[in-house]
Amino acid sequence: MKNRIRIATAAVATAVIGTGAGLWIDALETGPTDDGRNAAALPKTSQCVGTRPAPTRTDPDSPDDTPLYRLLTHIDSLGAERHAGVFTGLSVDEEDNAADLYRIPSAALDDAVCDAAEKGVTVRMHDTDVNRKDLDALADRISEDMNRWDGTFQLREVGVDEQGWVNVGVDDPDTAEPIIHDTFGSSGEEHHIRVVHVEQAHLE
Repeated sequence: MKNRIRIATAAVATAVIGTGAGLWIDALETGPTDDGRNAAALPKTSQCVGTRPAPTRTDPDSPDDTPLYRLLTHIDSLGAERHAGVFTGLSVDEEDNAADLYRIPSAALDDAVCDAAEKGVTVRMHDTDVNRKDLDALADRISEDMNRWDGTFQLREVGVDEQGWVNVGVDDPDTAEPIIHDTFGSSGEEHHIRVVHVEQAHLE
């Protein structure tokens, strides 16, 4: 299992850099994924390996001032403003010194990210069909009244997954799933909603 840390925030500031600095690789995943799905059924993943030299001024005492984390900050910046219309989410795979970028296919965003990647850092771009702003809005709608389903099922938590869906945690998924999909999937959004079982939280 890879050491994969999810970046929960949507994004931070903005920048665009010219094209051509990264080494591009296209790969079709074929093995099983961490959650048991067959990766052959997933969208094609594009990949680039950074070639950009490290900046002359760095802070060796800062755990965030590394090639990988400098790139994550940059991607957050791109996703917050200029490329907010295609940015879906971001996670980091420290074991492989890699960032996983989930986005609606965009050559402009891919080029900006790969051009910024420093030598030795890998970026894997995954296709989605929704941006983070729309996922956040959907999550807000679902969680607007957490008690509205009391007596039918318990809505326990709602959160956005960086890969392109909203996780809805309930006590009874079999009961809740058709209701949630019927209520919030009228605009074709049901495939962006995943209803899962979540235990009741207890205060220690």
